[in-house]
Amino acid sequence: MTFADFYLICFIVGCALSVLSLLCGAFHLNLPGGLHHFVHCGGGHDFSHHGGSDSRSSRFNLPTIMVFLAWFGGAGYLVTSLYGLGFIIVLGIACFSGLIGGSIAFWFLAKVLMGRDLAMKESDYRMTGMLATVNSPIRKGRIGEIVYSHGGARKVSGARSEEGEEIDRGEEVVVIRFEKGIAFVRRWAEIESR
Repeated sequence: MTFADFYLICFIVGCALSVLSLLCGAFHLNLPGGLHHFVHCGGGHDFSHHGGSDSRSSRFNLPTIMVFLAWFGGAGYLVTSLYGLGFIIVLGIACFSGLIGGSIAFWFLAKVLMGRDLAMKESDYRMTGMLATVNSPIRKGRIGEIVYSHGGARKVSGARSEEGEEIDRGEEVVVIRFEKGIAFVRRWAEIESR
């Protein structure tokens, strides 16, 4: 086996694993046994730290290693085949090329794919103090419906009057508490006048 063959094998293995990982992710394929976890790590399990708001990720993860291997092998094969330079020079060029490719892959994963993956906070779910509009009238002792904006999206929730009074459609209300999927509300005008 020559050095050109070694670099060609690295290139083929790196490209094959990259394509296999891409296909598994794109078509939601599960490989048998432990192969699935080895090839497909796009779900963030091997890429980012678990459980915290720390979104930093390891530079040494399977996608960047696959890209490093492909670029390392491709550059090493080309330089060996075309220029016939010495082993050390070719190895240096191949390693440098692999590092560039791996860095590009890491940047793409960290900034583009995982850049929007933010840890959820309790405030993302909290409705207390939320200003809303009654969409379906709240009758005495009954459940109506409110519409509110949260996180840039329009949302709807069942609602009851905290004091048991009727609240007409279109009135602005404030969520006082939220229990078992129902928002307990008061009129905004009552709270504002206090």
